[in-house]
Amino acid sequence: MFFRDDVMDRARELGGARLAERVASSTLTYDDAPAGRWFAMSEHDRRDEWVPVGAWWAMPTNARDRAASYLPALLHERLDELGIDFTVLYPSLGLSLVSIPDEEVRRIACRVYNEINAELYGPYADRMTAVAILPAVTPEEAIDELEYAVGTLGAKAIMLSHVRRAVPRVAREAPQLAGMAQRLDTYGIDSEHDYDPLWHRCVDLGIAVGLHASELGWGSRRSVSRYVYNHVGCFAAAGESLAKSLFLGGVTHRFPTLNFVFLEGGVAWGGSLLADLVGHWEKRNRDSIRELDPSGLDVAEVVALFGQYGTARYREHLGEVRDFFARAEHQPDDVDDWRACGINTVDDFRARFVDRFFFGCEADDPLNASAFNARGNALGARLQAVFGSDMGHWDVRDLTGILVEAHELVDDGLITDHDFRDFVFTNPVRLYAQMNPTFFDGTQCEHAVRTLMTTKGR
Repeated sequence: MFFRDDVMDRARELGGARLAERVASSTLTYDDAPAGRWFAMSEHDRRDEWVPVGAWWAMPTNARDRAASYLPALLHERLDELGIDFTVLYPSLGLSLVSIPDEEVRRIACRVYNEINAELYGPYADRMTAVAILPAVTPEEAIDELEYAVGTLGAKAIMLSHVRRAVPRVAREAPQLAGMAQRLDTYGIDSEHDYDPLWHRCVDLGIAVGLHASELGWGSRRSVSRYVYNHVGCFAAAGESLAKSLFLGGVTHRFPTLNFVFLEGGVAWGGSLLADLVGHWEKRNRDSIRELDPSGLDVAEVVALFGQYGTARYREHLGEVRDFFARAEHQPDDVDDWRACGINTVDDFRARFVDRFFFGCEADDPLNASAFNARGNALGARLQAVFGSDMGHWDVRDLTGILVEAHELVDDGLITDHDFRDFVFTNPVRLYAQMNPTFFDGTQCEHAVRTLMTTKGR
């Protein structure tokens, strides 16, 4: 939690008085946020604009737990009580800042957020680190903040979210409606920008990419009356859209050492996505797709079969039947949807998907076990599930019960002790230390990490 005066003072230092005023008017307050706006509207207006209901009563009421999500000193003091050696802290507020439409304000707001967090959490670096948020409407602004956050503030991890852009025709012909007709930029495919320079800098600086996004209020999650309806699956859907885009756009092919972690959506969607991608590739790769080329259809044989087995009406109109099946079918200029992925055999999915993607999982999700079910996952893969917690939100009622809930999968025989170690230790270490071997230096778990990396390197 930042006090508004502190934020405005920092904004004035960075951008001057006029820009600070714009920051003040653009930064969301509680009442400006989607849920606050919903409560301020009549039922008629909610339905007229179809404003989906957001979160309400979203915070825990245990005083020490609530305060620990705001106070680094208290959280640091309680980590042993929680059974946690080291934590990487990703934001919620940051999700609103990275999407502020005004570029100058967006940049200043993210810079202020990162500077204040660096000061707040810096003294407790032995047990925690707060990630830097990057505005990424353009790759240039993301790179600017990345280099400042890492080089000046000492950030060791970052977070991106979706970029929401207006549909061009709507923005051009009805700009007043542009905010109601948006599309998601998912970085890998269909973007008007080339984000490869950003990925290059992440690799150069040894920074894993955290992706925290929500599709609450998008697609089918637009109920005007039920928050639970909107919330269920919103993070998984967001993670899937980003993972698909990065994979199909060839990002994991061009940057074979760059790790991505998708936050708060669990891992079950990752197993489903992997299976779907493998299944689609087997039937629609650049070679097998040729079996579906319409020119290969024997139209004469189809017409003969309609003449033999069709109803009288079909037999009376065999010429129309012939014309229907002989018609030219549309096709894109390039029929290879996998052209950027570098997938030549099904085993290539391991390097491009399984090894590069990590999945942030909350402790109470029973489907976390699916990550370790090699017999049930495509390619016999063990997915890289990473233990996480929605600390400070309604779904974590008791901080001291987080690890207890996570270990229930072992207690119930759904995963092994080895799986659990991977979940809470080995996979998080891989996520960050594969890219930056010094990530855990000076922390509570430095020795354990060095032992793991040495052992794995043999």
